[in-house]
Amino acid sequence: MKILVVTDAWYPQVNGVVRTLDETSRQLKKFGHEVKLITPEGFLTMPCPTYPEIKLSLFPGARVSSMIREFNPDCLHIATEGPLGLSARGYAIRNGLAFTSAYHTRFPEYVHARIKLPLKITYAFLRWFHGRSELVMVPTEEVKKDLLKYKIGNPQIWARGVDLEIFKPKKGRRKNKKPILLNVGRVAIEKNLEEFLKIDLPYEKWVVGDGPALKELKKKYPKVIFHGAKSKEELEYYYNKADVFVFPSKTDTFGLVLLEAMACGLPVAAFPISGPLDVIGNSDAGILNSNLKEACKKALLIPRKVPREYAKTFSWELTSKTFESYLVSIRDKDTTYNIEDNPHKGNTGITRAIHAAKNSWSGLTFALREESAFRQEILLVIISLSIILVSEVSTIEILLMIFTTSLVLIIELLNSSVEAAIDRISFDYHGLSKRAKDYGSAAVMLTLILWVLIHGLILFNDVH
Repeated sequence: MKILVVTDAWYPQVNGVVRTLDETSRQLKKFGHEVKLITPEGFLTMPCPTYPEIKLSLFPGARVSSMIREFNPDCLHIATEGPLGLSARGYAIRNGLAFTSAYHTRFPEYVHARIKLPLKITYAFLRWFHGRSELVMVPTEEVKKDLLKYKIGNPQIWARGVDLEIFKPKKGRRKNKKPILLNVGRVAIEKNLEEFLKIDLPYEKWVVGDGPALKELKKKYPKVIFHGAKSKEELEYYYNKADVFVFPSKTDTFGLVLLEAMACGLPVAAFPISGPLDVIGNSDAGILNSNLKEACKKALLIPRKVPREYAKTFSWELTSKTFESYLVSIRDKDTTYNIEDNPHKGNTGITRAIHAAKNSWSGLTFALREESAFRQEILLVIISLSIILVSEVSTIEILLMIFTTSLVLIIELLNSSVEAAIDRISFDYHGLSKRAKDYGSAAVMLTLILWVLIHGLILFNDVH
């Protein structure tokens, strides 16, 4: 099966979304599928305001459409709501193609934390974006409830996994003289890092990651050790070195780093909210407490084998199987037409008549200005009128002449509308597009033949 994944989040970004899509695509290939990712690589991009690590693709529509047509996938998955995701969504809707989408992060809360944009505006955008998706994949039950609350799409749970071969306990680990509290992730305001950094305990605090708030937090908390961003393979050292993984975020939907930490035998301290609740649940692998300081102290008492054993229940193979099961055939979309969904069908009565008259006049104007065939056929009208004026023809003959002449103009307008609709979809050559245009041309030709026959017979009878 050919699977196309469209994502605005990709390397060199280092975050849960990127790692999730990377690992899932690897597993899908192992299952025997052909997988292609459309990412910002190769596109003209600009840094996202307030989040420069994210590269926003500029004017990607035409190229994304071309890439979809070229790959011709069996299934289309739109992973993000950025420019690439919007372009893929638009192409799918224009062509009546089914697709699935995903909701990875609490996007409205992120935006609100940064620029104070009201949540209702962002949720309205998400409702619009995911409303045409056949299914929205979400990481946890709590996120599913949120989307159902805001009437956003058809959410279904797609959990996360962890690479147990990379993230594993280190043999011969030595106990630290002073307990180390560790946080791994993006250093940004939405991660609520200061709740961790201000904890008053005689322990070392380590932060691994980069982000816009790094410089400010370094200055504000000089005793904290900031290690910067690290690769997936490098993270294993820090997870094994630390004694407690502290997760202060209140906006993450899942927190992939929680699984990575526990896979290395590192117990977790976090707030009892969505994300940690969904990942840790009622297990003994961590402590969830509204008092983060108390959570850290209690988490220190958890044996390292407990979170490791719990992490083994999360597998990328299993989660990728779930992803695979949610995919829909790109041709499975229900194309049943509902007039209520048509934004151009809202007028009734005299208002509809006025708009119809304006649109008709606009159509005639375009035809006269842009269609040379239509202008030539106007000459037929003049010829017919001339024949009527100079010939002694019956009323029925007059009606036939008027009818055939009008029919030529009508068929020409219909032919022009077919050509315009096809060119709207694509200027690229396609056998079916050519056939449709040829059908229209044939209709015009037959109508012209009819005009010649009717007028010829009338003129012949008039002469004799």
